[in-house]
Amino acid sequence: MNALPTIAFALILASAAIQAPYLFRKDGKSDPASHWLLMAAFLALAAVSIYRSVAIGFPALTGTFESLVFFSAFIVLLAWIYRTQVRIVFLPLVQFGATIAAAAFLAVASSPIAPREMLAPIPALRSGWLVLHVSLSFIGESFFVASFAASVAFLASKDERKKRDYDRIAYVSIGAGYPIFTAGALVFGAIWAEQAWGSWWSWDPKEIWALVTWLAYTAYLHLRLFRRRKDSLPSIFAILGFLCALFTFFGVNFLLTGLHSY
Repeated sequence: MNALPTIAFALILASAAIQAPYLFRKDGKSDPASHWLLMAAFLALAAVSIYRSVAIGFPALTGTFESLVFFSAFIVLLAWIYRTQVRIVFLPLVQFGATIAAAAFLAVASSPIAPREMLAPIPALRSGWLVLHVSLSFIGESFFVASFAASVAFLASKDERKKRDYDRIAYVSIGAGYPIFTAGALVFGAIWAEQAWGSWWSWDPKEIWALVTWLAYTAYLHLRLFRRRKDSLPSIFAILGFLCALFTFFGVNFLLTGLHSY
């Protein structure tokens, strides 16, 4: 079981290696196998999460390693879904970007900053509201990974047709991830905070940066839905939102202290 994260990491890298030669093909042909390697990686990571959950008697979401495994698993699952669905145009750069992101998060999970010890969570963390808070936050952010990749590609592309496709991918991804992230990070997070600390909102650094992230994506949706803008500004907000999400997890965890430090 300890080898499964390494196996998943190797599968993701192999998938990226297969995708790379197809990124700029003019015929638009997609590779035949990389998405199945992503599915295999998802199953391996899911097995890790299930095993650790059974071992500690609680959903394995309370540690850095466990959170990154869960996050990476959903990123590769969404990359697989994006590759196999037929309603949204498939652009290889988006799948490749999500694949590289999953590999990067797993690499961090294998580093010294994410110890692998299986420890039962402290009483303050044993809450169903916490499970909803953490899991839905990461699922929402998995969609934001796709929007980040599409937005970067949008800004880099000079092909107007592809720019429209990248814009739609980013819009659909944020449209799906935004309500999930809102429910997980803000709504269920506030409910859990009230139960654990006796206050719905404490101006904790992680709460503040989660709100900043939410406001960035709110601004994106405002620009796209109400201002009908399809220029570079919405893409810039999509990128800023994802960078804020990264800081909410990594920056706050390792640079700041607050109620979320255990």
